Amino acid sequence: MDNGKKTLENMNVLDDFLMSQLAADEEYGEAFCRRLLSSLLSKKVGKLRVNAQKVFLGLSPSLRGIRLDVEVEETEEAEGSAPAVMNLYDIEPHLRNDLDLPRHNRFYQARIDGKGLQSGEKDFTRLPNLYVLTVTDFDPFGEDQMVYTVHNMCEEVPGLAYEDGLRYYYFYTDGRKGGNEALRAVLRYLKDSRAENAVDAATRELHRYVEKVKIRPEVRVAYMRLDEIIYYERKDAAKEAAAEATRVATKATQIRFILDLLEDLGEVPPSVLERFQAETDAEILKRWHKLAAKVGSIEEFIQKMDANDR
Repeated sequence: MDNGKKTLENMNVLDDFLMSQLAADEEYGEAFCRRLLSSLLSKKVGKLRVNAQKVFLGLSPSLRGIRLDVEVEETEEAEGSAPAVMNLYDIEPHLRNDLDLPRHNRFYQARIDGKGLQSGEKDFTRLPNLYVLTVTDFDPFGEDQMVYTVHNMCEEVPGLAYEDGLRYYYFYTDGRKGGNEALRAVLRYLKDSRAENAVDAATRELHRYVEKVKIRPEVRVAYMRLDEIIYYERKDAAKEAAAEATRVATKATQIRFILDLLEDLGEVPPSVLERFQAETDAEILKRWHKLAAKVGSIEEFIQKMDANDR
């Protein structure tokens, strides 16, 4: 079955499947995430706990949930007798430029923070620091920056300390401004994860993990299963699209039948046409069709149409 899908050998770290498999690997997942975070953020990373493909359900069945590609919890030891600091990292690769990323990340941040404190907790300093790392192969803001760092600040007093523990990082793999050579190398490797792009200690370490995980039998089986998932998802989507097309065509036909009858009686007002287009209930359209066949004028149709609606 050919879905136009890459072979596993040709996958890059920025591909969602491989990123998730690397993070979830029992042997290499923690080390992979430590190296990735330390390289992207240029900081030493402490003890980690990694959750790949973590799901946060909506607050009710009617509300949207989220799925984090890679969630990493870090316990950062503080100096002296100060309590340890909890950092939470959300690593999100994005290869499709079809999202409003700032609002997307705002929603994700809200859902993540909503799980950060227990019921009744009044000490908001216990809320973990949250770092949302978005890695793209397109420029999200059009300024050719290797990394865009975004955080809350006071507009009137830009230098005012406003530390809410929230940072957004947008990494652009082809950015030419800012950053440094080490960051440039790791971003290039994430986008194109071939051996020739493993050019320094960090990228060579990442490449070792990539090679080890790609040859795992369970990863190969999971990737083969992905073919079946994609096939059935596309099949279901095709069925839904066909059903929607039929519904739209049926609605258009019903409206045309109503208009054929009413236009013999005079000019149909635009407000009535708008109501036809806005109506989604096929039974109501059917009722209006029968009504149009019985009335003697447009005015009578509108009057009885409104009476029937009530």
